[in-house]
Amino acid sequence: MKSNLKKTMCVLAASAVLALSLAGCGGTAEEPAQDAQTEGTTISGTVSTNGSTSMEKVIGALSEQFMADNSGVTVTYDPTGSGTGIEAVSTGSCDIGLSSRNLKDEETEKGLEGTVVALDGIAVIVNEACPVEDLSLEQIASIFTGEVSDWSELGGEAGAIACIGREAGSGTRDGFESITGTEDTCVLSQELTSTGAVIEAVKSNPNAIGYASLSSAENQEGIKMVTVGGVACSEETVLDGSYVIQRPFLLVTKADTQLSEAAQAFFDFATSADANDLIRTAGAVPVA
Repeated sequence: MKSNLKKTMCVLAASAVLALSLAGCGGTAEEPAQDAQTEGTTISGTVSTNGSTSMEKVIGALSEQFMADNSGVTVTYDPTGSGTGIEAVSTGSCDIGLSSRNLKDEETEKGLEGTVVALDGIAVIVNEACPVEDLSLEQIASIFTGEVSDWSELGGEAGAIACIGREAGSGTRDGFESITGTEDTCVLSQELTSTGAVIEAVKSNPNAIGYASLSSAENQEGIKMVTVGGVACSEETVLDGSYVIQRPFLLVTKADTQLSEAAQAFFDFATSADANDLIRTAGAVPVA
């Protein structure tokens, strides 16, 4: 009897030791599985963006932070202008287009979608030596169509006004002309291919007037932003709508084309509240 009880106790003890050993082995086996899952979620690849030169600071700030958070991803930016960026998405030569204007009907009919990532004021800029501080929307339209051609007509010193604008296809030009009602009627002294070039041209000519993205014109030496109807161009006035010359910054994609994992992750980040401070620091107005 004692012998049988002793054997039973030994079997039970051995079983307990075996169970503990198996449990330990099970715990060890889970760790590699967890590591494999973590490795599987690592994002890698290239995200190509193409389009608006006005979005340079915004897309630069977003790209830099995203690449810092995802070391396996490279985000590229080709500053070709809104029209070219939209076309690049349509033909599949880039992942995400960048547009500083709303999409046209013929573009949405091609299956393109625009998602607002930020808002931007289009600042009306003059040389810092110009005494004019405020212009109405109607006066701005009269200047750019050539109806008003001398600064003396606006309370400034006598001098022929030199209107500086962007090239056809520019989102900044499209936004400015559509809001001021000057489509296809602007009389320009210079037609330039980037926001930076417009700013430099206005800096170098005391009689010049132009338009530029708030994010690019803000805090620039050599120029000043005039108020429009008494309202300054700022983040607050753009967001509340009181500054009327404003436009959206869009991320453009194709509705029937799935983004790569890296491109989708960048898109989600750029349109989330996590990007708000970056967008604000870049001089635009976040909307998330």
